[in-house]
This record gives sequence, structure tokens and C-alpha cells, in this order.
Amino acid sequence: MSVSSHLEELRKKHENLSVKVETEQRSPGSNDIDIAELKKQKLRLKEEIARLSA
Repeated sequence: MSVSSHLEELRKKHENLSVKVETEQRSPGSNDIDIAELKKQKLRLKEEIARLSA
């Protein structure tokens, strides 16, 4: 897998997590711990994208 295709895959995962976070935050029965974990995953992906883009 080339770096550019790997970056694209990471960006897609990041976007999917963004949608999940928004959906969870709007859900009345959402769990703050689950939302925090999703945000951590999203941040890890963002850091990985930045590292590979540099």
C-alpha cells in the first residue's frame, strides 16, 4: 500500500469517526466515556495523518 493510499484510508476513517461522534453527541442516551474514546481514536488518526504528511 502506498503512502498516499494509506493517507486516504486514514482520512476516511477520521471522517467516519467525526460522523460517529456527532451522532453520539446528539443521541439523548449517549455515554460520555464512549464519546471520549471516539474522540481519542480520531485524534490518534489525525496525528498519524500529520506524521505521514510531513
